[in-house]
Amino acid sequence: MKTVQRRAPRLGASFEPLEDRRLLAAAAFRDGEILVQFASSANAAAKAVVRAAVQGRAVETIQTAAMRGQGVGALERITLGTGVTVERAIRIVANRPGVVFAEPNFLITKAATSNDPYYTSSSRLWGMYGDDLPVASGPLGTTNQFGSHAEKAWDAGYTGSKSVVAGIIDEGIDVSHPDLAGNIWVNPGEIAGDGLDNDGNGYVDDVNGWDFVHSDSTVYDAGEDQHGTHVAGTIGGIGGNGSGVAGVNWNVTMISAKFLGPNGGYTSDAVKALDYLTDLKARRGVNIVASNNSWGGGGYSSALHAAIIRSANANILFVAAAGNGGSDGVGDSNDAVANYPSNYSTLVAATGQPAASYESVIAVAALTSSGGLASYSNYGATTVDVAAPGSSIWSTLPGNTYGNYSGTSMATPHVTGAVALYASAYPAAAAIEVRRAILNSARPTASVSGKVVTGGRLDAATALNASPAVGITVTGGSIIEGNSGVRPLVFTVALSAPAPATVTVNYATAGGSATSSTDFVSQSGTLSFAPGETSKTISVDVVGDTTFESNESFTVSLSGVTGNATIKTASAAGTITNDDAQPALPTLAISSVTALESAGAFVFTVTLSSPSATSVSVRFATADATATSRGKSADYSSVSGTLTFNPGETSKAIAVAVRNDTAVEPDETFVVNLSRSAGAAIAVGQGTGTIRNDDGVLAAAFASLVATGSPSSSKRR
Repeated sequence: MKTVQRRAPRLGASFEPLEDRRLLAAAAFRDGEILVQFASSANAAAKAVVRAAVQGRAVETIQTAAMRGQGVGALERITLGTGVTVERAIRIVANRPGVVFAEPNFLITKAATSNDPYYTSSSRLWGMYGDDLPVASGPLGTTNQFGSHAEKAWDAGYTGSKSVVAGIIDEGIDVSHPDLAGNIWVNPGEIAGDGLDNDGNGYVDDVNGWDFVHSDSTVYDAGEDQHGTHVAGTIGGIGGNGSGVAGVNWNVTMISAKFLGPNGGYTSDAVKALDYLTDLKARRGVNIVASNNSWGGGGYSSALHAAIIRSANANILFVAAAGNGGSDGVGDSNDAVANYPSNYSTLVAATGQPAASYESVIAVAALTSSGGLASYSNYGATTVDVAAPGSSIWSTLPGNTYGNYSGTSMATPHVTGAVALYASAYPAAAAIEVRRAILNSARPTASVSGKVVTGGRLDAATALNASPAVGITVTGGSIIEGNSGVRPLVFTVALSAPAPATVTVNYATAGGSATSSTDFVSQSGTLSFAPGETSKTISVDVVGDTTFESNESFTVSLSGVTGNATIKTASAAGTITNDDAQPALPTLAISSVTALESAGAFVFTVTLSSPSATSVSVRFATADATATSRGKSADYSSVSGTLTFNPGETSKAIAVAVRNDTAVEPDETFVVNLSRSAGAAIAVGQGTGTIRNDDGVLAAAFASLVATGSPSSSKRR
């Protein structure tokens, strides 16, 4: 495979006036409205200001489950006021607070160029044929070296699996067609016809998928959906049943995400359709391996680009038609003028959406049965990945009929079918591995040499012989720390299977609760697996000491793989188990206080028996005994809180206000209790406050003086 990185899409949404005019002149869009992506932090007032700026209102708020799951704010379709053009509206709102981007709602159409008369010649399913080398495959006469070689895969026993799911983002599908019905998805979480959203995904009765054109669960509408039904037949027409056609997969499950109507569709609905599939996989566990996208049109859309990245993050490939030229019907270079959606790259960030870790887009050009690049097919040495059969392709049509179409629309489902077939043979393969297998196995083809990235055409059978990259995992362990010196903690790095060629991977340690140098000796390096080797070890020295501490950990992480391998487990933890005795905890004690009520405040002292190297805390609270803290006759004011002793501190004070009154009463008491200590033990947990009465004492002293005739009470003579 020619290793050329997909060129970044030409961004048409920087909203400079001249660039806006070029963008809007180049593509059709829905007049009188724009799409505005708000930040998740934008409040209702900020959104209202944006709408008012264009004299508009929100006719639809789009915030799919997939968007919410990745923290993306609401996408609004906003109608525009009288005299406000789409171009002007974008300029007005693009830099408003809370706006991530604003763009047109582009018109999108299917990518089929013709509907030829039905034909019954022996070559009608040439797109499935192979070259009959080294031995013949299929019945007599089914030979064409430029076919997808699907029949070779069938001969080897690969016919697909119902556990593998392909999403068809297109027109709807005639789900009752006898060559399709058995391969149509039935939502296990829905009860058909009960009018409820049983599985909680936001769509009522989505038994076979969803119609985003009419906003209902009926994915087939009579008089529509020829294109989507045709695409479905190529991916998964039931084979071996003695009638009709056979798809690349005889067994597969297909979900309809209809967003194209008789007059095409719009970006806003394409976003919802793609996020519908992403959510089914991410939250519902539906094993969707790819979406088929036989459509195109419009300029660059940040909203759609972000949705494609979200699907990539859910491990779903995005297989897209390269396009059928311009208005003249002659194929164009997508390297020179971008075609969307095939020119999107998930390695490039969208506005408000970080890039994915791998390329999920596969852009497909169309071949004729004689191996030529179809005259209508777009191409691109850096932007179109592979060619596939696309001219005079026979497949299913609504109403139990069949017919042949031509276009990159017809080439695309051959590749989607091959993706699903590969996934059925290698169910553990990640999306990046499936994509690599499909593209690395492309057969060199003169007509597309220098015109597509691989320089070749789809070969489904050869792809199946390319086993997925071996997986690399790292596992850690634990070790007793020891009191001195160092001892090794061993990590194991393993390949899931022997590799036919050398595989290398970089590794490096990183601290966690354990600290480099103090607790372990950091290191980094490269492991090399010779052909046939499957296991290597990394030995990390752990430093022993006599200091008591909690168990600690650090990690070893992998990166930078070379060879036919991919990292399955990127890091593993090593645990250092403490073996040192815990020192005795210092103790806490609280004093008692006895004083006259006229003292005003009783100060209790809490002491720590010895300084601590770490912070110590303890809760305190007063409680009544014979004295009360309640009502008008309260004797003291209750208090509670937490005392904190910083390292080195050994004494803290608690002040309790005592009421001074004139009532003659006996001595009274209250207590201060300590509880919930951290870092110390409580030795004396209760202090008693004794309030000495001083009102009765003064009265008694005065009475005594009068009775004894003291000078102060005698009469002057």
